[in-house]
Amino acid sequence: MVTIIYQLLLIIQYQYKQICWLILFIARYIPLRQWAHDELHSPKYQKFLTDKLPIIIPFAKQDWQLWNEYYRLRYGKATKPVKPQKGKPHSVPSDTICPLCGAPHEYIYDNNGGRGQLKCKVCGQTFVNGKRVVSPLKLQCPYCGHALQPVKNRKHFRVHKCINSNCSYYKRNTKKIPKDTPPSDYWKYKLHYLYREFSVNFFDMDLSQLPKWATSFKYKKNSAYIMGLCLTYRVNLKLSLRQTVQALKDIHNIEISHTMVNSYAKTAAVIIKPFVDSYDYKPSNELAADETYIKIRGTKAYIWLIMDKVSRSILGYWVSMSRDAGPCILAMRMAFEKFKEFPGKALKFIADGYSAYPLAAQQFKIEKDWDVSVTQVIGLTNDDEVSKEHRPFKQIIERLNRTFKESYRVTCGYKADDGAVYSTTLWVAYYNFLRPHEKSCGKKPLNQVELLEGADNMPGKWQLLIYLGQQVILKQQTSVVSAVQVE
Repeated sequence: MVTIIYQLLLIIQYQYKQICWLILFIARYIPLRQWAHDELHSPKYQKFLTDKLPIIIPFAKQDWQLWNEYYRLRYGKATKPVKPQKGKPHSVPSDTICPLCGAPHEYIYDNNGGRGQLKCKVCGQTFVNGKRVVSPLKLQCPYCGHALQPVKNRKHFRVHKCINSNCSYYKRNTKKIPKDTPPSDYWKYKLHYLYREFSVNFFDMDLSQLPKWATSFKYKKNSAYIMGLCLTYRVNLKLSLRQTVQALKDIHNIEISHTMVNSYAKTAAVIIKPFVDSYDYKPSNELAADETYIKIRGTKAYIWLIMDKVSRSILGYWVSMSRDAGPCILAMRMAFEKFKEFPGKALKFIADGYSAYPLAAQQFKIEKDWDVSVTQVIGLTNDDEVSKEHRPFKQIIERLNRTFKESYRVTCGYKADDGAVYSTTLWVAYYNFLRPHEKSCGKKPLNQVELLEGADNMPGKWQLLIYLGQQVILKQQTSVVSAVQVE
């Protein structure tokens, strides 16, 4: 018996050595599946990558007299005023001062031959016509400390690039390029550090501002109940405008035009939106986000949706004509405003591999000092551990997109931006407060409002939802008037 146990132990030790050798061999010579989306192995994923934030040195106002005192102590003499050429007056206007240190015009000289750029002799700052500073802040590479250079100007941002060939980030990426790649194909790979500086502040935009097409209800021929019927057929039953008109005529013998149905829907969306956006959803720390395609005037547009993974409520939504970081920031702002206190690093934010989400997270770090950790689930199959763990989040938001598309397909696209906005607003209100959800809520709405539970039918619930929106608008207007009176 002892001999058999001894032989088995020897076999187990031999197998252990073989397994260790195979693991080392695979790690060295066989690429693992989770490397499939590495930027150095798949150049087509370059646009999905986002580098970390640069070192930002902000613009700080200085005093030119302190500079002069420093020069006097350091070098034994202060900076002398600019001496113009013999027989020529000083070319800088007398009311010009340096925007950085405040030096008067005697210390400022023309820097580019009369084409508008000036330079201060005291602090060395360049500026244009004494008004605009050329470089209000300085951006440095977080890997080498080299100053970033602007290389591209886009509609809402500027791309800065680290051009230092000795940067550790550049050297590391260069070494990982496949050896058989010719130098002419290096442009396909992301080698240099890049940063996008946004020129539009998406955090100053008012998300609750009423649109320009907002109108009021005027029931000349019809009643509020007929308006509720229009919303029920239009939103709940996913009928088009003309199908809604036909249903009202065939079922209820009500004559109404599709233009009037459209006007009812647009106005109801404006009134309901404040209630939907300000409702206390009590969100969890697990959010899922995605964007889906729609058509506006025959052109591709996008709808951004952010939902709570636990309650399944839609917390953020936005309609945009472009698929960039700006609309993503606005949708995330709308979702994060539902938190009474931002959870910070405890927040689990799941999205796809699009680069707009990490870029938006960087802007929240800069503007709000919020740490938004974005976990990206790439592809349709679980090729890595991250996808395996967070695939259920992605499936939930994809099912939400499918539910939205069921109501969108009957429209065959929207003819105007406002049509897409009001249709999305009404659908979100219906999804959060009126639609029965079988699995999660037992054939009840996601958010049960006591006032809505008292209505016997769906047209009545739409009327009560409009009433709740009106109360929120009145409360907001009262608070604004009170704030103005206090001032």
